[in-house]
Amino acid sequence: MMFDLVVKYLSFLKSIPLFALIYDSILKLNTLISDPLKLAWYDEIEEEVLKWNGTSISLHKFGGTQFNYHQKELGHLHSNGILDVLFNKKIKQKLIDDGRAKEHHVFKKSGWISLYIKDRADVKNAIALLFIAYKSYKK
Repeated sequence: MMFDLVVKYLSFLKSIPLFALIYDSILKLNTLISDPLKLAWYDEIEEEVLKWNGTSISLHKFGGTQFNYHQKELGHLHSNGILDVLFNKKIKQKLIDDGRAKEHHVFKKSGWISLYIKDRADVKNAIALLFIAYKSYKK
């Protein structure tokens, strides 16, 4: 409840030019200091996704790395280790029921899921989730 209230009142920040990119850069610096191994994991995810035909990466409008398939977003990885991927609601619910993902950290009623990358197993799951999104876009 409190989190929703904070998000509501701070949502104006996303309209400030470059705020999200600066904030995400601060998150990345924090990760570099507190847990540098995670940055190697993020690179591993990027390298794997870029092996798939038609994929690219770019900066996400709210900070982090955006994964694309022919200019359509598959998902994005924030520098604090939150991977967000968009699915239809049926796939989203199955992934949550299977314990492979959580509700999106902000947009709970959407098709977005979040995965918090905390360990090596989460890296493999992140790649698998992005691959599921990739396959659905390829159809």
